[in-house]
Amino acid sequence: MASVPTQIALLTRAPDGSAGDDATCDPDLPTAPWQFDAVPGRPLPLPTYGAGASRQDVVPADSPVQQQIPAQYRLLPADELDRRIRAAKGRLGSRVSILGHAYQRDEIVQYADFVGDSFQLAQQSQKHPEAEFVVFCGVHFMAETADLLTTPDQPVILPNLAAGCSMADMADIDAVQACWEQLAAIYGTEPDADGRVPVIPVTYMNSAANLKGFCGAHGGIVCTSSNAREVLEWAFERGQRVLFFPDQHLGRNTAKAMGVPVEDMPLWDPRKPHGGNSTDDLEKAKVVLWRGWCSVHQRFTVDQIAKARAENPDVRVVVHPECPMEVVDAADEAGSTQYIQRVVDAAPAGTAFAIGTEVNMVRRLANTRPDLTITCLDPVICPCSTMYRIHPAYLAWVLESLVEGRVVNQVSVDAQVAVNARTAVERMLAVHP
Repeated sequence: MASVPTQIALLTRAPDGSAGDDATCDPDLPTAPWQFDAVPGRPLPLPTYGAGASRQDVVPADSPVQQQIPAQYRLLPADELDRRIRAAKGRLGSRVSILGHAYQRDEIVQYADFVGDSFQLAQQSQKHPEAEFVVFCGVHFMAETADLLTTPDQPVILPNLAAGCSMADMADIDAVQACWEQLAAIYGTEPDADGRVPVIPVTYMNSAANLKGFCGAHGGIVCTSSNAREVLEWAFERGQRVLFFPDQHLGRNTAKAMGVPVEDMPLWDPRKPHGGNSTDDLEKAKVVLWRGWCSVHQRFTVDQIAKARAENPDVRVVVHPECPMEVVDAADEAGSTQYIQRVVDAAPAGTAFAIGTEVNMVRRLANTRPDLTITCLDPVICPCSTMYRIHPAYLAWVLESLVEGRVVNQVSVDAQVAVNARTAVERMLAVHP
């Protein structure tokens, strides 16, 4: 198994999103995620994102908790897990499709039939109707999206049900509904002379299925970092303004690049009346941004970019648009996981990159292009703690269960929610970047 240093600083964020104090990543992050699982006969543990998560990431009380897998899987050495995963995958053959997110550890990605970002994986979910099962090595909202897009008789399986997303949890259906009602009281509900409604809801892919359903029911749409600009263009054709949740940074960076002034993008704090804004500010708004962020991407700073350039004036700085606006502004380029992959693939030998995204992907890029100099912009190399909940032991367990005729850890979206959620996701897939 790959390991991480015994102690790694983790830059956390204060409630306003500014830099907070340093904490410490747990060195067991890659090796024993079952320490957070429910043990039969013991009190149910509180949900947690796991070791390495930001102290500002509060897990909802109703988040799934993974039941502890059998001891045989937890005790198997890496080489035996590898042998059993490959054997089970071989026996299942085309009956199973394994999808892996680019942020997953290498120990998982090696078994995936397809690796990509959330937009690519959503597309891929529809491409193998012949597979009896889809095993999704990502996080919960991704598995929900796959369930929306696969056929009704294709179970979608998440190897560890506790693999969530702190950003997705920063917006919930009750808070979004309350926001919507307050905005309706200000904007009304009647379209303008051009037929555009007062506000269109847009949710980032990193959100629960019921929020996708909310968007589908209210004329809205889902976006990913790959097609956020095209989705906002779609929304502005139909609405006078956009409510964008849950990631403020992707919404702000995308709209700013489209020419929307930053002052026309108020931040909505769901804990405050009117989101903490004046009526005048909301009336002038073009994009209402939800107070949410990715704890991994928010660690990147302008100082890190300055340091990278001081060490190598020719370095090419590429960051993900989930990074704060000042970081995106200071970088040479910003783009989705898919964009970063394409940029590196196309780079001539000898190019030096400092990349601002999840470290597993950065390491993988460096390994696949040894003719380039590729480093993670952040010297603090804590990975996405929730992605790390998917461990080879869980993958072996779900695959061998399928071989034995048992489906475990199936993720199913409620049928009523699924109707509108599917509409919002299909609108997204129709908007090509």
